Amino acid sequence: MLAHKLAALLLALSMVVMATTPVAAQSPSPSRIETGGAQTLEDILARQRGEIVDEQFRRDAIGDPSLAAPLSNQLGTLGGVADPELWRAFRYGSADIISSNPAPAGNVVIQDGGMRWLSWRNGPLRTYGGYLLAVTLVLLLAFYIVRGKIRIEGEKTGETVLRFREIERIAHWTMAIPFVVLALTGLSLLFGRIAIIPLLGQEAFSVIANIGKFLHNYLAWPFMLGLVLSFVLWARKNLPAKVDFMWLVKAGGLLTKGVHPSSGKFNAGEKIIFWMVMILGFIISLTGLSLLFPFQINFFTPILSLANDLGVPQLFGIGEFRTVLAPQEEMQFANLVHIIIAFIFIAMIMAHIYLGSVGMEGALPSMVKGRVETQWAKEHHDLWYEEVMAKTAKENSAE
Repeated sequence: MLAHKLAALLLALSMVVMATTPVAAQSPSPSRIETGGAQTLEDILARQRGEIVDEQFRRDAIGDPSLAAPLSNQLGTLGGVADPELWRAFRYGSADIISSNPAPAGNVVIQDGGMRWLSWRNGPLRTYGGYLLAVTLVLLLAFYIVRGKIRIEGEKTGETVLRFREIERIAHWTMAIPFVVLALTGLSLLFGRIAIIPLLGQEAFSVIANIGKFLHNYLAWPFMLGLVLSFVLWARKNLPAKVDFMWLVKAGGLLTKGVHPSSGKFNAGEKIIFWMVMILGFIISLTGLSLLFPFQINFFTPILSLANDLGVPQLFGIGEFRTVLAPQEEMQFANLVHIIIAFIFIAMIMAHIYLGSVGMEGALPSMVKGRVETQWAKEHHDLWYEEVMAKTAKENSAE
């Protein structure tokens, strides 16, 4: 349910920035009354300024279909339907169309949301997403310069303790390796025209894009498999505990040397990362599947209905969201949410990779060999270490 609510909020944001038309119609302005309900110069200028204009008055201005040509119901200019009204019916998807193409989008003649989607994909999303990754990288570099590598402060004994079993490491790397490739290929496809083509040329980018698209489509499957395995193996162990509060208060000792707050097998920071990975992974997988199977997986209509029920549109001062979308709109919103989640996901994993490698001594072996230095375990996961030692002593005494 939390993932659904987050998806609804993200979709609401994307619909707001794309100037999605709300359902609730506004009363015609005096100038519109003077034009017989047609749009005015102010309506046109408002759209050019990037303001949200309620288009409901145009959606409804499609004449009287009952007076149209009898054989086509609405596809004609006789009777009560004039040319402008006919094309508005095409544009807003209310025309009664019979198509020889059985595809889900075969009866969509005009779908003008594509330009809004393209402008936001190549505009604010790409720009601010790039800023997010750049700022994350700068902050991690600054943290490393100021704090330095988090060392094992006690005396290392050379003894190790098993931290992750083989199946746990397989689940982690089945998710982690594809994620890195998915992130790189996704970024190359998004930034290719402005970053790769100027450096390598169009032919080189064509090769990179084709390989990237292939890898992006097919490595999504092991990523989702690793996501499911990780949930099965670790969900119960990542439930909140009382000790997590003090860990957060002390920031896990990451900012101060000599501070090692108690934690179990997973500390509060790791638990937050885990649940964020699960939630973001679920949403990015769902939107990715929608993009992999065009027009086959449509889930934004129930999300829009949920957003309306939760009152999300009212947060932005607009009417209820439309709950009937053209097939192309489903794809456009899936792509926008996919991109938003991807940027947040990548930024978070950059911090995770930093702490699990160069940022903390003794952390990387836990996922490479499965074992960690006992002194590292005592300093960073003391409660888990005591539990492991008590279990080992009990097994030894039973023998």
